[in-house]
Amino acid sequence: MDVLGRAEPLLLKLDRVAGGRQAGIVISGEMRDHPRTRRAFTAITWLLVAEFAIGLAAVVVAIVLTTNGDDIGWPVWMRTLVVLGMTATLFYFAWRARLGHYWAYSRLRLFSKIFPVITLVLAAVPGLYPMWMVTEQIVFSLILIGVSDYLESEHMRSAFPKPPRPARGIVRSPM
Repeated sequence: MDVLGRAEPLLLKLDRVAGGRQAGIVISGEMRDHPRTRRAFTAITWLLVAEFAIGLAAVVVAIVLTTNGDDIGWPVWMRTLVVLGMTATLFYFAWRARLGHYWAYSRLRLFSKIFPVITLVLAAVPGLYPMWMVTEQIVFSLILIGVSDYLESEHMRSAFPKPPRPARGIVRSPM
């Protein structure tokens, strides 16, 4: 048994925390293994690799500037750490969605829409970040918009249909 196979029980618990009621909902194997679904997740994975590389590059630039005596400031350091953590989380969502977990697809889709907006708003705040980081944020946002485009395709939305809400029964107290 491989490492991921042994870790699956722990990952299912993590899925339960991250996915809530939808943690156990998995799409059909046919849709999960469909060539268009697989191609979309391959592209998404490469886009997230690019995101991670950009995040690492931002850390390297910040370290080089700091070692050369520039005062980088805490917003830049926080931004670099947040981007790396966020990207790691998006990798997890993409991986679990690729396995067919609806909750992961849903979270990845949501965050690939929200994060670019937040990032662009922060990039627009005058003086908050140096120009190299503003540029990094714009590129980061464009890549995430690309992820969102793949997730919003007609095929992906049909592969991951929104599950019906569970029916709420009438609870009667005993008399």
